[in-house]
Amino acid sequence: MSEKDDEKQKELDRREQENKEIKETGEVTLDQNRRNHKIELLTIIGEVEGHDAAPSQSKTTKYEHVLPKLAMIEDDEEIEGLLILLNTVGGDVEAGLAIAEMIASLSVPTVSLVLGGGHSIGVPMAVSADYSFVVPSATMIIHPVRSSGMFIGVAQTYRNMEKIQDRITSFIASHSRASQRRLEELMLDTSQLVKDVGTLLEGEEAVREGLIDEVGGIREALGKLHQMIEEKRGLKGLFL
Repeated sequence: MSEKDDEKQKELDRREQENKEIKETGEVTLDQNRRNHKIELLTIIGEVEGHDAAPSQSKTTKYEHVLPKLAMIEDDEEIEGLLILLNTVGGDVEAGLAIAEMIASLSVPTVSLVLGGGHSIGVPMAVSADYSFVVPSATMIIHPVRSSGMFIGVAQTYRNMEKIQDRITSFIASHSRASQRRLEELMLDTSQLVKDVGTLLEGEEAVREGLIDEVGGIREALGKLHQMIEEKRGLKGLFL
């Protein structure tokens, strides 16, 4: 086999591996840009699956797949940024907060883009990035914490639910321009949702409320991430 054929085979193998990763996890490395930035793409779709497995017919994001991926991104010195695409109905609170905390603590620049929906525990994950975008047609639902399974009707259970809710609202408030008081008002609104409590925000409304930084799509999100990477490269150069 000639050297040219060998290179061609390597490229085919690389693309096959990329396609396999996209199919299995929705993850891919974006490194074919003219700025030579190596960006990891993470998709959070469907239901965020936690300690309990979701029904087999449900589209899910498994946190046991996402957490090691985020650790790998932090450890890999070649990766310069992370783009998170969200279209989620929410899911397990503990799993969602774990993912959000991991994203927020990454040292590489991060940008999130809400497509379709970023509901429930999807809100903390959307705001955990350094900069966030939402498409105009996307929606975000903020509502009180729910509990499944056995529920003991005592004061301690209510206080525990309040603490879980406080963890969510305090995280959102500390990573966005929305205050915790305003988030609680939106969460307890009874005038919007049928048979439910909470608020549904469309793209521009989410920006006005201070949850998301800007209305935009994939072009704007990638453009912002490239800009942030260039700025970080410039700062590194100053200290060399």
